[in-house]
Amino acid sequence: MTHSDPVSSRPLAPAPAHEFLAPSLKRRMACWLYEGMLLFGVMVASGLVYFIAASWITGLSPGEMNSQPKLKSGFQATCFLVLGLYFIWMWRRGQTLAMKTWRIEIVGTDGRRVSNKTALKRYLVTWIWFLPPIITSYALHLSVIELSVITLGWVAIWSILSRFHPQRQFWHDAWSRTRLITAQQALKS
Repeated sequence: MTHSDPVSSRPLAPAPAHEFLAPSLKRRMACWLYEGMLLFGVMVASGLVYFIAASWITGLSPGEMNSQPKLKSGFQATCFLVLGLYFIWMWRRGQTLAMKTWRIEIVGTDGRRVSNKTALKRYLVTWIWFLPPIITSYALHLSVIELSVITLGWVAIWSILSRFHPQRQFWHDAWSRTRLITAQQALKS
């Protein structure tokens, strides 16, 4: 077992329950916020590529593209795809950059690295952080400020609900059969 690959050689035997205790909620949410800051750069870069390509293809300026529903939907689909590729690739390796910073690692319930299929499932289920506010915003035609307030409220509620999980995991992790653990825990085994 190497330091760069601490989880992949773990045995299939179930690990003790204490090994899968989640890092503190405060640490996970700090990691979540840091992840958002890092993803800002990823999304700006992918948006730049998208709008340059769309401008070459359509001849429209970025300001004109906002009024084109197909281009707007294409941009949203591109963002969804870029985020999916980023998270699936990083989770498959065990950590995102933010998770490395906060010493948090993602493993399957068996203690091994997650597969691409499991990472995809987690990515789709993780949208529970944002879908309720987005759906509410579209249904009620809310402003950006109202959407922000509702999103912050929902994130607070969703994160606090992890307290009701027996191992204090987020519920989307339970549903996707993954666990967030302290990275040092993986090195002990």
